[in-house]
Amino acid sequence: MGKVIIFSAPSGAGKSTVVNHLLGLHPEFEFSVSATSRAPRGQEQHGVEYYFLKPEEFRALIAEDKFVEYEEVYQDKFYGTLKSEVERIWANGHVIIFDVDVKGGYNLKKYFGDQALSILICPPSLETLRERLIGRATDTMEAIEERLAKASSELEFAAGKFDVDLVNDVLSETFANAERIVDEFLAR
Repeated sequence: MGKVIIFSAPSGAGKSTVVNHLLGLHPEFEFSVSATSRAPRGQEQHGVEYYFLKPEEFRALIAEDKFVEYEEVYQDKFYGTLKSEVERIWANGHVIIFDVDVKGGYNLKKYFGDQALSILICPPSLETLRERLIGRATDTMEAIEERLAKASSELEFAAGKFDVDLVNDVLSETFANAERIVDEFLAR
């Protein structure tokens, strides 16, 4: 079994930005594509950003024990990590990078134990997070408020449960800190 690096954060905190930065620096890293039952946003493609499944397809895979972890985040909106995705990446000899929600990250860390480094990306404040979500222009204000309420509860849940909490305030500093933390883990 190989190594696993887990990035978790509330929606809009910047985890995908940090993950993409690290993927650009480390050719041995491979992004784990999560499965979801939500609809694609913008230019998202099946098998690239997510494996997009219908809720009934997702439930069938749960019943067949095909997930390392999964979560029903909102009614009929599932997210999860397929066992086949983990096996595929390790078969290539790569380090798995996860970009998952907070509960998913917690569950992955429990599953992989010492093979995994879990990093929680935190926004400097919920107000900053609100501004970032508005700036994305991908959600309605109602959806943004729902995400903010979820972010607040996720940050409360996550307290003390990750190996590292990394505040994403100044992006260049966040990148430098993420690089250092990951390099230290890989050197172990």
